[in-house]
Amino acid sequence: MLNQKELENKIRHIQVQSRMAVTEMLAGEYRSSFKGMGIEFEDVRNYQHGDDVRSIDWNVTARTGAPHVKTFMEERELSLYFLIDLSGSSDFGSGTATKRDTLTRIFALLAFAAAHNHDNVGLILFAGDVEEHLPARKGKNHVMRMIDLIMRHQTRTRGTSIHNALNYLNQVRRKRCVAFLFSDFLDSNFADALKDSAHRHDLSCVAVHDPRESQLPNSGMIELRDSESGKILTIDTQDPILRKKVAQRAQQHQSQLRTLCHEAMADLLTISTEEDYLLRIIQFLRERNHRSADA
Repeated sequence: MLNQKELENKIRHIQVQSRMAVTEMLAGEYRSSFKGMGIEFEDVRNYQHGDDVRSIDWNVTARTGAPHVKTFMEERELSLYFLIDLSGSSDFGSGTATKRDTLTRIFALLAFAAAHNHDNVGLILFAGDVEEHLPARKGKNHVMRMIDLIMRHQTRTRGTSIHNALNYLNQVRRKRCVAFLFSDFLDSNFADALKDSAHRHDLSCVAVHDPRESQLPNSGMIELRDSESGKILTIDTQDPILRKKVAQRAQQHQSQLRTLCHEAMADLLTISTEEDYLLRIIQFLRERNHRSADA
C-alpha cells in the first residue's frame, strides 16, 4: 500500500510522462484514428503530422503554397468517454506495476491526446456498480483531475459489473461518442450490454492482464487471497496439472473476449502490465486507422 507521498509522486510522474509522450509521438496517431469526416464543412487549417491526406484542400494548398486540410463539424464535437473498472482485481500486480497503474497510464495517454486536440473527455469509474461520473469536458486540467481520481479512488461496491457500467453510459450519453472500456474482464453476463453499447457508440475494449494470471510462479505451496471476495486458497504452484489448467483458463478467457468483441463489432486492445504500453497504443491506433481507410 502506497503512502500519501508515494502516491502523489506516482500521479505526478504519470501526468508528466504522458503529456510528453502525447506531444512527441501520439498526437498525430490519435488525430488520424478518431477524426472522421463529418457532413458539415467548417473551415480549413494548416496540415499537421498524422492528418488524413484525403482531407487536404488542394485549392487552398495551391493558392497558399502550404498544405491545408478541411475541417468538419464532427471534429469539433468529438467526445470520448472512459469506463474504468476499479474492482479489487485491478490492484493486482506481480511486477513493478499493478493493473490499475497500467490502465491509468493508458488512460492518461489517450485522454491527454484528446485534450491536445481540444476534444471532450468524460470518465465513469465502476466496480460492482458505477461509483463516479465526471461529465465530458475539455482541458488538460480536467484530465489531470481524472488521473488523480483513478489512482486515489477506493471502491465502495464489491465485485465487477460491466453490464451496469455500459448501461449507465448509454443513459448519460445519448449521442454517439468514442468510448473506451478498461477492465480485466473477469466478469460474466455482459455480452448483450457490450453489443448494445458498440451499436450506439464507437467502442473499444482495453483488456489489462498480469503475466501471473496465466503462468504461476514455480514457488511451491503459496496462499492466495481473492481481492474481491476475500476468499483464501492454498495451492501447490509446482503441480503440473494445476499449472496447465491456469494457462488454459487464461487462454480460453482471452479467446472468448476476442470472439465477443468481434461479434459486437468493438475494437479490442489486450495489454500486459509488463508491456511497453505506448508502443502498443500506437500500434492499436494505426491498425484502427488502416481498417477505417479500407472500409
